[in-house]
Amino acid sequence: MKIGLKWIVSFSVIALVAIGGLFWNPTADIPDTGEFLSEDKIVGADVAWILAAAGLVLLMTPGLSFFYGGMVGRKNVISTMLQSFIALGVISMVWVVVGFSLSFGESLGITIAGKHYGIIGNPLSYPFFSQVGNLPNKMMAPTIPFILFALFQMKFAVITPAIITGSFAERVRFISYLLFIVLFSIFIYTPLCHMVWHPDGLLNKYFGVKDFAGGTVVHMSAGFAALAGALVVGNRKNPHHEPSNIPYVLLGTGMLWFGWFGFNAGSALSASASAATAFGTTTIASASAMMTWIFFDRINGRSVSALGACIGAVVGLVAITPGCGFVSIQESLFIGFITAIVSNIMVNWKPLKKIDDTLDVFACHGVGGIMGMILTAIFAHGEKASLLHGGLEVFLHHMAALVLVSVFTFFGSLILYKLTDSIITLRVSEESENKGLDLSQHEESFS
Repeated sequence: MKIGLKWIVSFSVIALVAIGGLFWNPTADIPDTGEFLSEDKIVGADVAWILAAAGLVLLMTPGLSFFYGGMVGRKNVISTMLQSFIALGVISMVWVVVGFSLSFGESLGITIAGKHYGIIGNPLSYPFFSQVGNLPNKMMAPTIPFILFALFQMKFAVITPAIITGSFAERVRFISYLLFIVLFSIFIYTPLCHMVWHPDGLLNKYFGVKDFAGGTVVHMSAGFAALAGALVVGNRKNPHHEPSNIPYVLLGTGMLWFGWFGFNAGSALSASASAATAFGTTTIASASAMMTWIFFDRINGRSVSALGACIGAVVGLVAITPGCGFVSIQESLFIGFITAIVSNIMVNWKPLKKIDDTLDVFACHGVGGIMGMILTAIFAHGEKASLLHGGLEVFLHHMAALVLVSVFTFFGSLILYKLTDSIITLRVSEESENKGLDLSQHEESFS
């Protein structure tokens, strides 16, 4: 087998990263800057819960690989699953080297009326997890070790680019995909994460965006990147296929639903009432969306299917994510119900069907994230009042932020796809596409 220069360069980069980390200061040398609290401030119950939650969120990425893998054609199962699974390796390394710094490092941004609003973190704040140790950070998570907070957040960074893969499944070169997700993580995910979740972030501090667990940061960004990807890569030569393995989709949905408790309830960053609320609203919204999806399908003359039930459940999980800790059980029922209808309509909308978003990532994750952001601004309880509680300003800020995030993630991703394609061609050859990516990219087959 001929080994191309791109593979040698890729291996060399990984080697440099692995060796380079040895030259950074160990976490034991954390200076007393006032950024960290003493170890006696750690709450054991919070540590135990976030350790468990981080493990649950990690499980979501393999769950996603089964969810997507079961939907594609038989000759692309392995390649589709690997595109999700490989993010555990690629993005974890990016996160340690520079991703965490860009997301939660010292805030760099703009000053408005004498107040600083962050757009991205300083890449030199925590390179190679330098200064990320066992002491709690008083601004980020004051009751758990800072390293646990960093690792918990890493799982969110991992699954976000993995979600995008469903839009261009069955036609993208593996090495090109690896380059794209590195670029996406650095230039789209980290600034968005910083702006929404860092205490000094622009969307957090100025717009007052309420995103409890990632409806904006994860699902909207992935959804719009998916739409851009489908447009850039183009339609498949044979866009019609039968799902290869519906039991895989069911298994993946179960793993996603189970892991989503860590995703949402874990975002409370404590073993608290807020975590319990998020736990409850998460499962109820998903149940509501699942049942709404299958009955709405039947009313519209389509069969009640296992595939539809699974898609509905995931749409409900997406929709409740931004508001899971801010809304009641009763409101989560409605959020799942209305989002399932809107998303179902978008999945079957003819103009959108002309874009070959293979697994309807935009219609499910993008639209689900948009609906979640809007409905959070309508129903959320708490310090910053939502629309139903007299908070017109919060609602308008959410709508402005929605437009800003949509434009940034769509056009930013469009540029990154074009850049990736100029370095390493994104699309496989027609021959490789007809053969299937399992064999043409990996020399493996699904039997």
